[in-house]
Amino acid sequence: MLEAGPKFNPKRDYKLDQPDWERHMFPDLPGSQGQFTIDTLDLLDPEEKELRSWNRVSGITVDGNKRKPNGPGYWHVHGVGGSTLHFGGESHRIHPKAMQLRSKYSVGHDWPITYAELEPYYTICEQLVGVAGPTKQGERWRSKPFPLPSHPLSTPAKILVAAGKELGMHWQENSRAALSKPYNGRPACNYCANCTRGCPLGDKGSADVTYIPKGLSSGQLILKPECPVVRIFPEPNGRIKAINYLEGGQLQLVETPILILAAGAAQTPRLLLTNKHLSHPKGLANSSSQVGRNLMETLFWNSTGFLPGLNNSHMGLPTDAICWDFNAPDAIPDVSGGCRLVSSTQEIGFTGPIAYAARAIGGFGHDLKKTVRANFGSAISVTAIGEFLPNDGTFLDLDPQKTDGFGIPLPRLHSHLEPGEIKRLRFMASKSRSLLQAAGVKHLVEEYGAWDFFSTTHTFGTCRMGQDPNTSVVDANCLSHDHPNLYITDASIFPSSGGGESPSLTIQALATRAADIIASGNALKPSVPG
Repeated sequence: MLEAGPKFNPKRDYKLDQPDWERHMFPDLPGSQGQFTIDTLDLLDPEEKELRSWNRVSGITVDGNKRKPNGPGYWHVHGVGGSTLHFGGESHRIHPKAMQLRSKYSVGHDWPITYAELEPYYTICEQLVGVAGPTKQGERWRSKPFPLPSHPLSTPAKILVAAGKELGMHWQENSRAALSKPYNGRPACNYCANCTRGCPLGDKGSADVTYIPKGLSSGQLILKPECPVVRIFPEPNGRIKAINYLEGGQLQLVETPILILAAGAAQTPRLLLTNKHLSHPKGLANSSSQVGRNLMETLFWNSTGFLPGLNNSHMGLPTDAICWDFNAPDAIPDVSGGCRLVSSTQEIGFTGPIAYAARAIGGFGHDLKKTVRANFGSAISVTAIGEFLPNDGTFLDLDPQKTDGFGIPLPRLHSHLEPGEIKRLRFMASKSRSLLQAAGVKHLVEEYGAWDFFSTTHTFGTCRMGQDPNTSVVDANCLSHDHPNLYITDASIFPSSGGGESPSLTIQALATRAADIIASGNALKPSVPG
């Protein structure tokens, strides 16, 4: 297993035990961030000004008339455990109807496999990770219950559940890759509310404390951190013969009976596009010209207000309550593609006084301290995440001018929001605002969303799976149409983004299914994890 980034040390690298913990986001270790550029972003239509991002301190947060990246824009971690090191831990199965968008709703693409084929692998992954969740999640039928009971709801989540009931909405406990009880030698969550800053205890189900220890304990895995792949060599018949990778600055060559790429929706297509050969002039796995196409980003909205009388909203498990009412592809009026809503006070960072002072209160000196003390713990937030349908203006290619330290072109991201995405955003913003109003919030203090911010944490589609080799990159088994020993097992193969589901569990289920197929030689019943 070659990992481009470093191995993180939770006790050393995660700063939640330090007095200045709030000043430390997820650590940026050398080599832990993949390089990329962002090119085309939309001009902003003044008619959509109700979707502008703002907060009480800064006012409008995106100046001018053009969409801008928020932070890096594309959030991805290079390191042992990948982006699960940074994720909040939501653990979702994709809605079965979201896998049939083309055949049922005449938009997007169908998956070449069904929910029923993926369901046993969802179960395996939930058991291995230790997912805590409710007994039912609507149309996501289950063959076995979650291995752990759902987490208790935080104070803001309880209020949103009650407010949703007033509006005829159904909220429930979210399914979370965080332990509600000790499990497999890992402790239960301590509800520090800062999953995205890195979990020092090991209760969050990131790959570095779940899958990778299983592999290492088997004696069958050799793990090499800080070993980026730089070259892939195909034979004339398409079979991948070998790869070059760097280890300690030295170029290494290793043969590849089977090569599995899982570098994410930006770095995987970059590797394929940069490795051009005489027999593959458009890059590897790209006879269809679809590598880099069908990029789907995160369509999101967040609203936050202060609720007088609410206490300790900074405590608890992030994203602990969820509403799936609008998640199906036909659940939002006049637009195909759904969304989900979640309690997000902790997830978006209202867990310490600096966030209150810098984003929601402002000022300085005695008055600032007094106002922070009076309001701390009263923030309540709703986040909505929705379907993003692929379009011709949202894609990835290679930057013609910028390269990394090895002279390899950087991946370049292009983003465009179609009218359907804008309509879905309007719906998401309206539901978030009405929920907070029903909860008793009189004035909002912050809102932001994808209309003017490009900030994609869930990124999909650049090596889409499908049955037709002319219109897709890999088949139903994650195997390249062009190369008989090249598999891709990350979110780049998703044909659709789902109606706001977090993708990590589906990535894991697809990868586990592909591993079963590789080991058995065909798609047999799933094996039982050791």
